[in-house]
Amino acid sequence: MAAMSTLLVVHHTPSPSMQTMLEAVLAGARDDAIEGVDVVVRPALAATAVDVLAADGYLLGTPANIGYMSGALKHFFDQIYYPVLEATIGRPYALYVHGGSDTTGAIRGVETITTGLRWKRLREPLSVVGGVDSGAREDCWDLGATVAASLMPL
Repeated sequence: MAAMSTLLVVHHTPSPSMQTMLEAVLAGARDDAIEGVDVVVRPALAATAVDVLAADGYLLGTPANIGYMSGALKHFFDQIYYPVLEATIGRPYALYVHGGSDTTGAIRGVETITTGLRWKRLREPLSVVGGVDSGAREDCWDLGATVAASLMPL
């Protein structure tokens, strides 16, 4: 049996827009062409340091709330930061954010924390402002597929 990699998807999904984005991200991450990657999904308030330590890469999803990441995602980072700090250096991550008008502060907040964790950003954060149209859904699918494919065992 070939080794499996694990992609941990940590999300806060309080709205229909975030639900649509999550579903598209997961559809991409679980595409049949991607082999050897186990996709583990955890709501931000339920994800633990054990989940983070067991994963090979991370996909984070948050709404932009009052110019910052959701309180739930911040809580996730607060509880996992020191327990995983040394063990997860260099692990890849990507981020998707939905906002009504602006996502800049939420992205900056997440990037400040992931820089402290010394995680490696796989690609530019995916920012969707306003409605989640077919183009945004396609971008979410692509993000999920790209991150999962990057973890495929050689």
